[in-house]
Amino acid sequence: MEVFVVERMERLSPGMLGAGARLGERATLVQFSSAFCQPCRATRRTLAEVAAMVEGVAHLEVDAEEHLTLVRELEVTGTPTVFVLDARGRIVRRATGQPRKADVIAALGAAVEASPAAAGPE
Repeated sequence: MEVFVVERMERLSPGMLGAGARLGERATLVQFSSAFCQPCRATRRTLAEVAAMVEGVAHLEVDAEEHLTLVRELEVTGTPTVFVLDARGRIVRRATGQPRKADVIAALGAAVEASPAAAGPE
């Protein structure tokens, strides 16, 4: 898995991610997948396990083929690609490839620390 710290802060809203998408209260794991991507299945399991372990964390899976405009805007070049969002939907980490559970947990820690909600109201 290749992990990148996002230099420019971008924000994703639930409306950008599909009907019924809801961000987590503390953080959100957004996974871009494709139909025949074998590593996407393992990534789905890992992210779901971590989201279930950490209160206030949501896991959203986005079909890359159905969201091509967003894929291009975010420069998603392969699946799985995972974005870690803070409580306000700002991208704080992104990774391409199948993540390890420990890496996901570490990235969530960074998202919660980066979240303005963690520091209190603005």
